[in-house]
Amino acid sequence: MNKRNYQKELDQVLDQLCTDKEETAPTLLLHSCCAPCSSYVLEYLSRYFRITVLYYNPNIYPESEYHNRVQEQMRLIRELPTRYPVDFLEGDYIPADFYHCAKGMEEIPEGGKRCFACYRLRLTEAVRTAKEKGCDYVATTLSISPLKNAEKLNEIGEELAEQYGVRWLPNDFKKRNGYKRSTELSKEYDLYRQDYCGCIFSYRERHPEQSV
Repeated sequence: MNKRNYQKELDQVLDQLCTDKEETAPTLLLHSCCAPCSSYVLEYLSRYFRITVLYYNPNIYPESEYHNRVQEQMRLIRELPTRYPVDFLEGDYIPADFYHCAKGMEEIPEGGKRCFACYRLRLTEAVRTAKEKGCDYVATTLSISPLKNAEKLNEIGEELAEQYGVRWLPNDFKKRNGYKRSTELSKEYDLYRQDYCGCIFSYRERHPEQSV
């Protein structure tokens, strides 16, 4: 079975949008994990969509880190020039929701089933919010990371989008040097770049010398 080319599928969607000649741009609910990862995605997709960035990440540890990332996300949105306006929406920060979904998988290494459960937690909220807001499409910035499983993200996103009756925007944002461009934009805007994914488990893997 051939692997799907999500970038090619995205190209096809964007090409169709360009030929539709609608008077107003379609709306996109974009789940974001952090400002650096969203930088390239916003630069890229804001040419085609009116975007609402949803910052929903109850996995972030500690709370101070969460608030740092929220502030950087908001600052980037204010400072990044875009063709269409970009709005910001902060989800609920309830770490217990993440610990509940990760229960029993605490010792699984980063990138495994625990991460997939975390994808589902955050994408469920993104798709639900897209439905509630009447957005035309929904997607996530998570696929820009070389450490994230784009195939699994799209699989979960498509499943949830079908369940809620919204359109999933296929993506693998690391393609076409997307990740490289995000690092360039991070430097240009002096964005805070964390050295771990976000949860307490990834923090422990990155900082085994610290007891948390």
